[in-house]
Amino acid sequence: MLVITLSKTHLTMFSKKEIIDILSDNSQNEELFRLADKTRVKYVGDEVYLRGLIEFSNICKCTCHYCGLRFENKAIERYRLSADEIIDCAKKAASKGIKTIVLQSGEDIHFTKEVMCKIITEIKKLNTALTLSIGERTFDDYKAFKDAGADRYLLRIETTDKSLYERLHPGMDFYNRLKCLKNLKKLGYETGSGSLVGLPGQSIESLADDILFFKENDFDMIGVGPFLPHPSTPLKDASHGDFTLSLKVMALIRILMKNINIPATTAMETLHRNGRILALQSGANVVMPNVTKADYKEKYEIYPDKSANNNDIDTIKEKIISIGRIASKDFGFRKK
Repeated sequence: MLVITLSKTHLTMFSKKEIIDILSDNSQNEELFRLADKTRVKYVGDEVYLRGLIEFSNICKCTCHYCGLRFENKAIERYRLSADEIIDCAKKAASKGIKTIVLQSGEDIHFTKEVMCKIITEIKKLNTALTLSIGERTFDDYKAFKDAGADRYLLRIETTDKSLYERLHPGMDFYNRLKCLKNLKKLGYETGSGSLVGLPGQSIESLADDILFFKENDFDMIGVGPFLPHPSTPLKDASHGDFTLSLKVMALIRILMKNINIPATTAMETLHRNGRILALQSGANVVMPNVTKADYKEKYEIYPDKSANNNDIDTIKEKIISIGRIASKDFGFRKK
């Protein structure tokens, strides 16, 4: 059994074999989670950053096998917010003290570079940080968004296993994904990535590679959550990912990357009623309340029952306070 010590994690990084051993051995889980929490306290403190999430379009040109927004899903009711509706959602979130707005959508080609830049410019007038999560774009698009005021960009790799990535993302290029992440870092974005845990065909070795990939690229934000099969996808009959394993991957990322921002994802709470709280106690320091207009929340169904776990801002703040943490009023940039 591999013994985890706090002193080791401050001196060196785990080898791939050590990561595999930790992920495979459940006898050390509580020690791992305590260590991740201690690392979080030391490097990012007790503040929990709130990011107001606006899911502004569920229209997507992609056919990812695990996602309910996939183009080939004809059962979903599609929607697209107007620029004015998006800005209105951002204003309401800012009025509640939210200091970061997150704009997330499927890969919707309606939102051209010009359209997005106008939206970004208006939201930045609210004195908030702005994160984009709208998929793969050209270098010129990314530069225009940055010049317009965007601060962060989230582009999850989901898996660093090239063959698995290509099986799950028909028509997409693994190397273009890597190129997009490289371009975002080059342009000076706080760059985020992340992975799904429990994808069909995924191995523990692959998860270890994911963790090392995040570390080697020094991303500023990492989101981790369990795979949840959607009934309108090719993976509808697959088993869901394991909650505890997802928590362990997240905890290891905190221990190895120390000062980055890690969200307690809604997917965690879909599998466990206190999933986000447990994530906050195991290394996470970000929560993303959904501030999308109520009429649209349930239609952004990347996985089943997602909308049930998007508590309102006040409820989330109460949960944060209940575990002795502080709902931050800060922009929440990475503390380097």
